[in-house]
Amino acid sequence: MRMTFANVGTLGVKPGHRDDVVAILTSSNPELQASGCLLYEVGVNEASPDTVFVCELWESPQAHRASLQIPSVRAAIHEAMPLLSGDMGGYTFSVVGSPIRGLSGTPDA
Repeated sequence: MRMTFANVGTLGVKPGHRDDVVAILTSSNPELQASGCLLYEVGVNEASPDTVFVCELWESPQAHRASLQIPSVRAAIHEAMPLLSGDMGGYTFSVVGSPIRGLSGTPDA
């Protein structure tokens, strides 16, 4: 079974720059989909005003890694870096099932 790759994380931002980082991360980028990105969602939580939440779903870990070499992605990272606090967290995992995408199964042994 082919499994997709998920990256769910948090980006700590310098006080007052959350909306700037959100604007950078949500700028239209058709190259992401062309490179194997299935989902890229950016969110906020008013209880955490200096945090941006990101949920990514990729065709594979390799597609995710390769996306970091796309010039537009590198430019967005370069633009956002000075606004980040360095406090980052999250998880990566292989998706083994989804009730809405018709995926069911167990991890390959």
